[in-house]
Amino acid sequence: MRRSTRSRRPSGNARTKRLLAVGATLAVFGGVVAVTQISSAGDRRSNQQKRPVAAECVAPSPGATAPTARGATTTRTWQNGRWVVNHWGDGQQTVEECQETRDGTDGATAGAFAVACPDVVSRLPQVPDRARAEVDRNLNALQTQITEADTRLAAEGNRGQAFIRNAILNPLASKRRATLDRITIAIDRFGPRPRGLANLATCQVQPVENNNGGGNDGGGDNDGGDDGNNNGGNNGGGNNNNGLDVLANNCDNSQLQRHDGFQNGNRCITTAFGEVGAAANNPSLLITDFPQQINRNEGFSIRVSTRNLVRDRFLPAGQGGYYLESSLLNGQGLTRGHFHTACRMLNNTNEAPAPEPVPAFFVATEDGGGGAQPDEVTIQVPGLPDSGTAQCAVWAGDGSHRIPMSERANQTPAFDAVRIEVN
Repeated sequence: MRRSTRSRRPSGNARTKRLLAVGATLAVFGGVVAVTQISSAGDRRSNQQKRPVAAECVAPSPGATAPTARGATTTRTWQNGRWVVNHWGDGQQTVEECQETRDGTDGATAGAFAVACPDVVSRLPQVPDRARAEVDRNLNALQTQITEADTRLAAEGNRGQAFIRNAILNPLASKRRATLDRITIAIDRFGPRPRGLANLATCQVQPVENNNGGGNDGGGDNDGGDDGNNNGGNNGGGNNNNGLDVLANNCDNSQLQRHDGFQNGNRCITTAFGEVGAAANNPSLLITDFPQQINRNEGFSIRVSTRNLVRDRFLPAGQGGYYLESSLLNGQGLTRGHFHTACRMLNNTNEAPAPEPVPAFFVATEDGGGGAQPDEVTIQVPGLPDSGTAQCAVWAGDGSHRIPMSERANQTPAFDAVRIEVN
């Protein structure tokens, strides 16, 4: 199984010093320019929230961080004219991050900072089809560069203004300048030469405002009540059970403690199921391309097509967003959410595998795309470490990670799986 490679975060005192140092850097760099491209590591820090004091800080599962971004919990790739956001580990945190979040002043984290760079996509002309692949590769490279710089900022930002400038921002500008040159050349071969891209090489440091990663609007509560639930009783009585012997439809008589949004079992969930669409609008999903056979640790891709899934809703499960929000539809009656991809090794193919081991690969994907018409997203898997038969599965999730509901019981859920031989 893949083990987490996330670097350790500074202690509370070291973190405070780092934040003060970075804050001072803002003044030295003459303020913050307007930017729209923020690194994924900054997204991670901005989503840290106050945890309930009772929540236990546990180590993240293997695969909880991006395998190629040195500890980042989110990465972005440019696909088909849009950024695709991948959430590694469903927003899990290291024990140190969890404790900093939980034990900070009033339980909240201090301010956070991130590397911020001028947006490149909005400055590009129409990209010729023959240049698209090369441009996309370099746009992805720009995002990787920001992520790596931001990871180093988080780890070493307390070393002072000169270090940040000389060891982080200046090398980042050099890498970006070379990448922007490659984009310019690629477009110039087949279309009008883009102007001024070199001016977008310089990045700065800016504070990241806290947010809740999507909030909990429209969802049920988690305070142990039964708001939004059918109150027809949980002992077979009541008038709303359609004449059926219902054992329970709320947590009133459950002996288990209430679920709090974190990934713990033996809990009773009070969040209402939420909104379900019409049969023709229910989500569906299919794996459209995958390799039949790969070598150990060989990277490969899985192409996924979704229909009727608006991929714009993701509450990090590792930060308390699991089963917390009711399912929601958009104005066209389509489910709002994201989808997951996981690969696990099968001990044999004659019996159901044990459910509790973490997979060798896992990622949750949102990109603001999706709709009534099917479209595709490509998932890049960096490789699987063990030989044997791998089961790679893809399934849709609503904002809080449940497989979306359907109008009828005989509709196939938005789920697909394939087997890949690993040599």
